[in-house]
Amino acid sequence: MEQGDRMEQGDPGTTGTTAGADEFEAHRSRLFGLAYRMLGSTHEAEDAMQDAYLRFSGADRADVAHPAAWLAKTVTRLCLNRLTSARARRETYVGPWLPEPVLTSDGTLGPLESAEQREAVSLAMLVLLERLTPQERAVYLLREAFAYPHRETAEVLDLSEAHCRQLHRRAVQRVTAARPRFEAAPARRAELVASFVRAARDGDLGALEKALAADVEWWSDGGGRVRTALRPILGREKVLRLLDAGFRTFAAGFSCTVVELNAAPGAFVHGTDGELVATLGFESFSEEITAVRIVTNPEKLNFVGRQLGRM
Repeated sequence: MEQGDRMEQGDPGTTGTTAGADEFEAHRSRLFGLAYRMLGSTHEAEDAMQDAYLRFSGADRADVAHPAAWLAKTVTRLCLNRLTSARARRETYVGPWLPEPVLTSDGTLGPLESAEQREAVSLAMLVLLERLTPQERAVYLLREAFAYPHRETAEVLDLSEAHCRQLHRRAVQRVTAARPRFEAAPARRAELVASFVRAARDGDLGALEKALAADVEWWSDGGGRVRTALRPILGREKVLRLLDAGFRTFAAGFSCTVVELNAAPGAFVHGTDGELVATLGFESFSEEITAVRIVTNPEKLNFVGRQLGRM
């Protein structure tokens, strides 16, 4: 369902008079941030939000003593229901699956005031969260990104507090084990991304070689819609060969600009007609770029394209 269809049906993003719309709207960005972190998909998060709104607008107000808590529980349960089918679809996805990119400078994903909140929307973390079970993912996010006490998490998920503590401990262990190195400082990360973009514009392989780690990983998500590598490209030499060939495309009029993507420095690639054709997300440990995640699947660029249109 497209966003326009949602609005026609009373989506609270409009100025309609549907009961509960204003109250729902007050919680929208926080709820959307939760749904996106749970699902890694803006399209699926929007669907979960629409379902939550319909349930909220139709609920007896006597049963909704605390709207924020009621909505958080509803959105979380809707996302848990979606995760099982989403994972089944991803098993048959053409090439690597990456989360949908989001511009975060406009507050779309709710508060990003702490390091934990920012990390939980990073592309790297969203990829790691795919390794968790749905319940582990929910407990981890409610605790780490939204600072829920285990007691409140237990109420959201209808589990015991002890079980939630166990799920959280297991999730932290799995996430930590997959990220054994320390990230570069924010200023250094911004510098590395800016250097990468400048080098891409100039076709400067020497500058790129200095920015990339020897074991850098290049992940491409075209979803079968755009021709991309169907497996990750591993190692600086192989990535440089790929980029060297790509410079011919940039020379034909494509442009690359630095943006804030998923609460971190990223980049947009625009075609000769100004159309957004790709987003680049970066991961950096120590002093070098260790991973680049490029999304070219047009369906995954729809949401961030709409964001650009509102800027």
